[in-house]
Amino acid sequence: MRHRIRFRLGGTTAALATAGILTLSAGPLAQATAATAAAPAAPAAEAACDVLAPGASEAAEKAVRAACTQLGVWYSWGGGHGPQPGPTYGQVDPTDPDSSQDPYRKGFDCSGFVRWAYAQATGADILNGNAHSQYNSGRVSERFSAAQGLDPLRPGDLVVYGSARKVHHIAIYLGAGKMVEARESGTKIMVSDVRLGGDYFGAVRINAAPGQGGNHSTWGTDVWTHSEPSTTSARVHKFAGPTSVRIECQKHAQVVTAEGITNDAWSYLPDHKSWITNIYIKGAAWLEGVPTCK
Repeated sequence: MRHRIRFRLGGTTAALATAGILTLSAGPLAQATAATAAAPAAPAAEAACDVLAPGASEAAEKAVRAACTQLGVWYSWGGGHGPQPGPTYGQVDPTDPDSSQDPYRKGFDCSGFVRWAYAQATGADILNGNAHSQYNSGRVSERFSAAQGLDPLRPGDLVVYGSARKVHHIAIYLGAGKMVEARESGTKIMVSDVRLGGDYFGAVRINAAPGQGGNHSTWGTDVWTHSEPSTTSARVHKFAGPTSVRIECQKHAQVVTAEGITNDAWSYLPDHKSWITNIYIKGAAWLEGVPTCK
């Protein structure tokens, strides 16, 4: 019967057939399909920015929550490196065309952002410097390699990208595989998945307790530490600029001449498991109050 109605041309039967087809097209299945097509797409859920796992220190949790208040603030190359922690206008990065507007955007670069978050958490400017110097800070209490993955990390740890020679990016771990970061020019502070692989280098935990951390400071730029108290031994860490460091002891070893200074004293940095000539430690040639290495 349906075939006969379908192929009759005109007349009441054709009209009824047409009406029947229209009635079928408005049935429950068609209505549901139409409703689905007309419904607006649900907005994508935004990633939460908060302390997403247990185990962090009070200061680390405060740093995370301070960082999360800055979501939507512009990334600005060089931003956040004024005399005091806080957003500043940036600069043009000659290697990145997307940074052309950074001098007009008040915000943070990656290390300026980390600096501000921990200053808010501790009330002190404990991580002044670029990403490389923050990774090598005397405030670091534990280090985690890329091979260890995310399992040992806690909220507030600093995840880093680059190499021992140059850490070029740093972000704050939230837990649950997430981090909050000032990522790159043209973007705003965001929550991201931790990008494992590639040049992911690992993470560090910051000792933010009052009175803890570095008790001395380096000076100069691109200063290397060594595996032994000798410039001929393997290089270990590079301090891109002045950095707070903790010194365990000092000893007389290889005579070094640099910056117009000659000295045979070397200091051992336990947080970096390496040695640095005292030429690049602020203070006397033989540091007062530092014991002699046994």
